[in-house]
Amino acid sequence: MTRLVLVALALVLMAAPALAGGKPQVRLETTKGLIVVELEPRVAPKTVENFLRYVREGFYNGTIFHRVIKDFMIQGGGMMPGMIQKTGHEPIRNEASDDDDMLLNTKGTIAMARTSNPHSATSQFFINTKDNPSLDFQSRSRRGWGYCVFGRVIKGMDVVERIEAVSTMAVGGHRDVPRRAVVIERAVVVTP
Repeated sequence: MTRLVLVALALVLMAAPALAGGKPQVRLETTKGLIVVELEPRVAPKTVENFLRYVREGFYNGTIFHRVIKDFMIQGGGMMPGMIQKTGHEPIRNEASDDDDMLLNTKGTIAMARTSNPHSATSQFFINTKDNPSLDFQSRSRRGWGYCVFGRVIKGMDVVERIEAVSTMAVGGHRDVPRRAVVIERAVVVTP
């Protein structure tokens, strides 16, 4: 009985931001400082659900920002130090579209990374360090689908900029890898 009450309480607490109309926030504790992102479940519900699943499972803890391109973006969420890839869940459908309320790839937004297949995003994400309209939805085609934005940085853009400024190198088949690992020590859902 006590276990059932605790489970019910945990479910209520996890759903509280959505029930209150609030937007979930995630704190990324990195070796360069703290970044807080606010997510947009109304705009990209499945993408936000996917990201929060990884956060709650602790998947991002210990991963690195493995791709850093100045005046473009910083990417993380799928590699461990040494460029060891983590295995994520099944890919999700790309929610990018031309809807009026869809978020664009502007400076400070967070979006899902993917392969050339528009519906291949799993755990990896990136934070735009400048406006990147070429990454926005153009058409429902392989080349035009774009990258789904599902939130924005609300605290720690200075940390994003510090990460963006690190020196990079090539490692194996990967380019733009920070010379000194920038680690996401912990990712946690916080109450807005």
